[in-house]
Amino acid sequence: MRRAFLAITGLAASTTALVVLKGSPGTSQVAQDLPAGQSVNPTPQGVDPSAAPVGVAPTPSVAPNAPSSPKPSKSTARPSGTRTTAKAPTAPRTTTKAPQPTTRRVTGPGVDNEYGYVQVQIVVSGTRIIEAISLSLPSGGESDIHSGDVRDRYNGTGGEVVQKQSANLNTVSGATETSNSYKQSLRGAIEEAF
Repeated sequence: MRRAFLAITGLAASTTALVVLKGSPGTSQVAQDLPAGQSVNPTPQGVDPSAAPVGVAPTPSVAPNAPSSPKPSKSTARPSGTRTTAKAPTAPRTTTKAPQPTTRRVTGPGVDNEYGYVQVQIVVSGTRIIEAISLSLPSGGESDIHSGDVRDRYNGTGGEVVQKQSANLNTVSGATETSNSYKQSLRGAIEEAF
């Protein structure tokens, strides 16, 4: 029973395929009825094939050695009404580095006190103070000792100015006037820098 069903289904499928191939568009009745190897000439007898009407190209004949197939060939030509769009070129990729902070030096105002003249300079990179330098501190006698203490506490890349990033510094014991003058000059430099 099962074999009979498969045989009938196969027969129906092959018959359908044969009907579809015979009735395919693009194959004329003349081409279907001719044996393989015989040329097809659509020009009626008695008419010169080179004398085609103006604007109509003559239809080529099938070569005698060319295999004929009832199956139409696929065309790769696009229909005349369609457009092809090319992909727009992409802009070249540009890589931009983050701007490197510029290092600059800002000098504060000079401040006089009873022991001498004090002036401070800061080195700034971006928005940070990276170094503090005392350009001038009181000198002579005990002032040398106290100025050295102020210099040691506040100056350099690891001093209190860089650590606190402000002029709110601790006063150096025994060098109150020099410390206050240093802070005043430092405040002026910070205000100018930022």
